[in-house]
Amino acid sequence: MPQRQPRILAVANQKGGVGKTTTAINLATALAAVGERVLLVDSDPQGNASTGLGIGHEDRGAGTYQLLMGEATLQETIHRTSVPNLFLVPATVDLSGAELELIDMERRQHRLADAFDAAHDALDFDHILIDCPPSLTLLTVNAMAAADAVLVPLQCEFFALEGLSQLLRTVERVRGSLNPALEVQGVVLTMFDKRNNLSEQVAADVRGFLGDKVYDTMIPRNVRMSEAPSFGVPALIYDFRCPGSTAYMSLAREVIRREQALRDAA
Repeated sequence: MPQRQPRILAVANQKGGVGKTTTAINLATALAAVGERVLLVDSDPQGNASTGLGIGHEDRGAGTYQLLMGEATLQETIHRTSVPNLFLVPATVDLSGAELELIDMERRQHRLADAFDAAHDALDFDHILIDCPPSLTLLTVNAMAAADAVLVPLQCEFFALEGLSQLLRTVERVRGSLNPALEVQGVVLTMFDKRNNLSEQVAADVRGFLGDKVYDTMIPRNVRMSEAPSFGVPALIYDFRCPGSTAYMSLAREVIRREQALRDAA
């Protein structure tokens, strides 16, 4: 029997370049570092989360594509990573064709949820994070249909609120038709530059729009964060003391506190 019921978070934003995969990798690593048992599902055909955790294309075997197509069980797609307590379902090149193949499949929007349900007794994790593609596709819809909540990385730049409004409308549609329990877990502000007045203004605007849905922790612009993926390790392993790593550790603690408050309120 499983020791715990995992909390499933879809890490999503339809805009590219907002730090989505960086957030998925480093939040997963930070949660693992504080003792949580974490599964990261790479649902982005680019496979950057898999690469960023040091799993090369030749080592991936069965992954998210095979899981969605029913060709492998969840247990058969899980890979260990170099980070203790952190496991990965990798993205393979086949995933780029999944969008077209899913269209004609039964329960095409629930394939990932069904795979999780089938593996219910083996889900021995505290958290499952799903790294979504930077687009509102069937892969993203599958992630949201399977998730308890959505975590939104949001870059501190001019069009941030416009993109956020589109994503929130998608969450509402998924909640209305596919997953009534889906909620926005929180918005994390990324690429924050305290020297830039625009960053401060965007942060203030987003907090005014969403209130306490916005995490207190903000992820700063940081060169070390950008360097880490080329070494196949999370930034927290590459440079634990850099400002970005420190911020993700703070975010992990905040995520855990929020989820504990939700459990206490239930």
